[in-house]
Amino acid sequence: MASAPPTIFSNTRRKAARRRMLRLQQQPDPARFIIDDMVDDVIERLGFVQADPARSLVIGDYSGRLSAWLGGDVEMADIVGGESVAAPDLELDLERPFPSSGFDLIVCLGLLDSVNDLPGALIHLRAALAPGGMVIASFVGAGSLPALRQIMLAADGDRPSARVHPMVDVRAGAQLLQRAGWSDPVVDSHRLNVRYGSMQRLVGDLRAQGLGSTLASAAPHVGKSGHARALRAFDELAGTDGRLTEQFEILTLTGRRR
Repeated sequence: MASAPPTIFSNTRRKAARRRMLRLQQQPDPARFIIDDMVDDVIERLGFVQADPARSLVIGDYSGRLSAWLGGDVEMADIVGGESVAAPDLELDLERPFPSSGFDLIVCLGLLDSVNDLPGALIHLRAALAPGGMVIASFVGAGSLPALRQIMLAADGDRPSARVHPMVDVRAGAQLLQRAGWSDPVVDSHRLNVRYGSMQRLVGDLRAQGLGSTLASAAPHVGKSGHARALRAFDELAGTDGRLTEQFEILTLTGRRR
């Protein structure tokens, strides 16, 4: 009998972070460069392979741009549950079998980085495809947020805590796709570099895009002294113009069902 996957992430915190993100996205000029980059990348990929899916499922695209571009028979889904601001057509638990299947295309954006059973989620995605159907899944991967990691280590001082969750790299992604039984698996990544002039803006952009910590074991509050150390660390990492460069690595998994 297979053992249950370890509980690294809190589903309650995960959904709360998603709901907060959707509320922040209703404010004027919210940060959304992550989802915009993912959507642009998917559109480019689909254009390259000249895909024309008859039935599609788009998960996690709160911008709505991809569904509008696809047109036709497109279902939208999210993981938020309950009082979803986005009111998706379908609410999913990525770690359980999907309530519908037979899709020619499934695109999952920004969600797989914080599921406890990632192999299981990839199996469910594949199972929801029609034969020959394709999945494209993009999320923030390993190599992301190196500056924030340094800043939070400085903030914690002699007692470091886990504040940025573990992330998947290209090699691990390839192994996961093979384990999940995807056909024609491809894993690649690219980087986004964003300049920040303040710690407040960096944290605000992360929250507005649902990238706050959802670890099951919440880290202790940094307190006033920890916050002061974080601000000093930000200033030390910043260039002569007072701005630092933060890095986001976008990992994309693609594959098919035979």
